[in-house]
Amino acid sequence: MKAHLITYGCQMNEYDTHLVQSQLVSLGADIVDGVDEADFVLINTCAVRGKPVDKVRSVLGELRKLKTQRPLVVGMMGCLAQLEEGQQMARKFEVDVLLGPGSLLDIGKALESNERFWGLQFKDELHGHIPPPPAGKLQAHLTIMRGCDHHCTYCIVPTTRGPQVSRSPDDILRELDMQLAAGVQEVTLLGQNVNAYGVDGGAKLAGYPSFADLLRLVGRSGVSRVKFTTSHPMNFTEDVAAAMAETPAVCEFVHLPVQSGSDRVLRRMAREYTREQYLSHIADIRRHLPHAVLATDIIVGFPGETEEDFQDTLSLYDEVGYDSAYMFIYSPRPGTPSYKHFADLPREVKTERLQRLIVKQKEWSARRNAAHVGSIQEVLIRGDAHSEGFLEGHTRGNHPTVVSRAIGADGPGVYRVRIGHATPHMMYGRVLGEGGQELPELPRLNPEAAAMSAPLQMA
Repeated sequence: MKAHLITYGCQMNEYDTHLVQSQLVSLGADIVDGVDEADFVLINTCAVRGKPVDKVRSVLGELRKLKTQRPLVVGMMGCLAQLEEGQQMARKFEVDVLLGPGSLLDIGKALESNERFWGLQFKDELHGHIPPPPAGKLQAHLTIMRGCDHHCTYCIVPTTRGPQVSRSPDDILRELDMQLAAGVQEVTLLGQNVNAYGVDGGAKLAGYPSFADLLRLVGRSGVSRVKFTTSHPMNFTEDVAAAMAETPAVCEFVHLPVQSGSDRVLRRMAREYTREQYLSHIADIRRHLPHAVLATDIIVGFPGETEEDFQDTLSLYDEVGYDSAYMFIYSPRPGTPSYKHFADLPREVKTERLQRLIVKQKEWSARRNAAHVGSIQEVLIRGDAHSEGFLEGHTRGNHPTVVSRAIGADGPGVYRVRIGHATPHMMYGRVLGEGGQELPELPRLNPEAAAMSAPLQMA
């Protein structure tokens, strides 16, 4: 079998794609780069917003046409597969294999079936499964928990991924050891709410460390760089900030989604914290990590959001001064309380507010990034940038960074780089030679290619 996998959504979906891909390889499948080469195409779906759902619908339509021209098995997995919306889509487009987020280990059973296979049960064995490390990569994701015990009114995750289940620390450290043996230098701990690790259903699990102590354990493993995502402010503790400061391997990057700066909107979202409590977490982080790089998520145009509420979000952005933000127009998702009980705002109102927030974000990102010009940063180079002769990577603070292949960086690895120029979404620098020697000036990168290299920060 020749299999091709398409992934939409979050880093958890990327991890799940790797898990299923490793299962397919163990079954004898070859992983190919394109649909045209494949006889099995599997789409890993996202249901958090409407845009990725529309993309899946479009791809499934194209695959149904291909099935009339040649033998082709089509599969669908991930959050959308767990919902009635996705199941109706699967029937309409004649999907052969449907796997929910809790049934990924059923992929072999699904492919052995001679009829349509729907695997949608949450199974305990998934939580103890350890996939092989990614081959030839310096970065890896490591899931420490699945599901979520919070019930934000806009979020479909508790429905698609179920309640929170923390992985055992032994399994986490065993998977980490395998990743390190394979050459991984940076690991990102994943969970819907990593701060709540070890407290499932409101109860502390015997023998499980707190998330802060897990950071300390992982940081002592020999890994060079540790990151984590994502954090819920309700469960963030000062001890997490302290653990980051005490553990050199843990990067000084914190992604702490606020969603709104208005207490009234936060209550409608059921976020379980106030603006003041959120800002106290920011103060804790900066007390322990004065140079922390801060990122957030913001939903613009949540039902009932007034102009005054939106001004509260803008003022909070200025009070924190985020380095970067993922900004989203509110997307009503069937099955969520906000979809059922709240009236959506007009699209033009949401779009106009998003544009104002983007301007704010660019101003702060430009200011924050400019402060790094002249500094020496540790940059993990992943590989080629979109412009020939250049390589791209990121700093410990997650800043996308571009360097020239011709002046000291000849491939993936960790390099010391002096930052010479910065835009709101990208840094440009020169690799330092032995003893910190300055290497030649960085050639100019095509601005269009630079824009293509920048991470998507709005939707």
